[in-house]
Amino acid sequence: MRSQMLAARAAALFASDLPCGSRPDATLVENAIAASVRRAGGTRGCVAALAAAYGDYPETAAVRMRWARSVVQGAYEPSPAPDLVLAA
Repeated sequence: MRSQMLAARAAALFASDLPCGSRPDATLVENAIAASVRRAGGTRGCVAALAAAYGDYPETAAVRMRWARSVVQGAYEPSPAPDLVLAA
């Protein structure tokens, strides 16, 4: 289930107006995803935009999707706990 949510959010972010390469904070990511889903008529519309981009511009679509997945992972997946170093 988690990977499906990650994929849906990444597709919505891919279809958003945020520029590729930007490092938006979690609030901006959430707002961009929500706007993209509304504009596309749901997540299926976002996936359709993603597929169309891969068909029309595969060289840039792959870069944008890697960016979108990275941003979504950073915004929604918990970061691992830092290793604790215990002093002897």
